[in-house]
Amino acid sequence: MTGDIEKMIAVGLVWGSTNAIMRRGALIWDRKVRSSSTQTTKPSTLHQRLLATYKNWLNLLLTWQYSIPFLINLSASATFFAILSDTPISLAVPVTNATTFAATAVSAMLLGEETRVWLALLGRKVNAKGT
Repeated sequence: MTGDIEKMIAVGLVWGSTNAIMRRGALIWDRKVRSSSTQTTKPSTLHQRLLATYKNWLNLLLTWQYSIPFLINLSASATFFAILSDTPISLAVPVTNATTFAATAVSAMLLGEETRVWLALLGRKVNAKGT
């Protein structure tokens, strides 16, 4: 069980750090989309809207600043599901959620994002209180 808790904390750390990095990648993609947006009218038919959505999604995945952390995040998700086979969900979810919350806040601060530290600490405390 002790090894499982360490794995849960590791998954939470990976999820939290990749959350902040994926956000930065999504912002880069958003700036690219806004700067290259030549279309001023919205697609009219359902087919055109679905095609535009698919194109946007594909462009997001082709943005390496987003897709690489996304793949790392998904690998942590696979690890989490493997952990769930041996660990009660009532333990796994609170531990990983609390760790993810804290790691996201710390990673965002390290990346230079404006973070309200006292709100992050309050959220972490509320999260831990619920466990």
